[in-house]
Amino acid sequence: MSKPRIGFVGTGFMGQCAHLQNYVQLDSCDVIALAEVRPELGRLVAARYGVPSVYTSHIEMIKNENLDGIVAAQPFWHHGVLLPDLFTAGIPVFTEKPLSCSVEAGEGILNALDASSASHYLGYHKRSDPASLLARDETERLKASGELGALRYIRILMPAGDFIANGDNPLIRTDEVPPDSERDPLPLDMDEHTQGQYSSFVNYYIHQVNLMRFLLGEAYQVDYADPNGVLLAIQSESGITGSIEMSPYHTTIDWQEEALIAFEKGYIKLELPAPLASNRPGKVTFLRDGDGDSRPETTTPHLPWIHAMRQQATHFVAALQGAETPLSQAAEALEDLRVARDYIRLLCQRQGRS
Repeated sequence: MSKPRIGFVGTGFMGQCAHLQNYVQLDSCDVIALAEVRPELGRLVAARYGVPSVYTSHIEMIKNENLDGIVAAQPFWHHGVLLPDLFTAGIPVFTEKPLSCSVEAGEGILNALDASSASHYLGYHKRSDPASLLARDETERLKASGELGALRYIRILMPAGDFIANGDNPLIRTDEVPPDSERDPLPLDMDEHTQGQYSSFVNYYIHQVNLMRFLLGEAYQVDYADPNGVLLAIQSESGITGSIEMSPYHTTIDWQEEALIAFEKGYIKLELPAPLASNRPGKVTFLRDGDGDSRPETTTPHLPWIHAMRQQATHFVAALQGAETPLSQAAEALEDLRVARDYIRLLCQRQGRS
């Protein structure tokens, strides 16, 4: 297809600021319809972005429009109810992370997906940042060449901060209240307090759970959870150690997310911008130690002025056209929920609540 036709389901905060405004600026696709349960909001958003068709029901949109792909920026606790409807269209669907709010609900989504001819991509936008892609490519090259020795350790730091970075300036709001709708079930084997911990973790740190696998290039398991909820440690299937540090501090006006990919004789340092910061890629620094006859070298390449959310939209459009993509798919996103469940179980044990 030359220009895929895309329909949007939901035009709330993330729907507008993280997704719609990026898709409508791409020459490679056309946004031809949107479904929004708040009628006035749908009308105003469609008018601003030049979307010709507006619906209050995603089912009606699918029935009446000839779509090549769907972007559904919805709260993840609605995915298990919404996605089976969207899969009936038999076309690729994009949603925000995480897959759902429990492993059980995620398995239900995978079952519905397998029974359809659709495909499902998730919005782990950090995988689309030019810096992340460069860091991953160089990690794979160095693993293969062995020129810096073995990959020994990956550390991801994720302090709380200002993720919006004024990226909500174009947001359209109305006073309409969304109607109540059915939610996916929370994990049935957890009490209410633990369910809250799990939901909070998958909402905020599932990005880092996924990024760890992306940088490692392989699966891993959780080995340790510190009782204060600051640190989790992992080991990959080939024996590489890793850690995720969760908000050991916070910043009011900044975003200081980073990853360190450590080899025996050097490292790759990845620094990522606030998720909604526009036209700003991450930063990659390479350290190569000397061999005794040469000095250590540190280099920081210049990257194109494109942010992860924009490039993520480009990647989804390319996937609609049959290209390979770094976007995460549903089966891997289910593994993220399982990692999160393992972490919360270990955390409860360390806190004496097993």
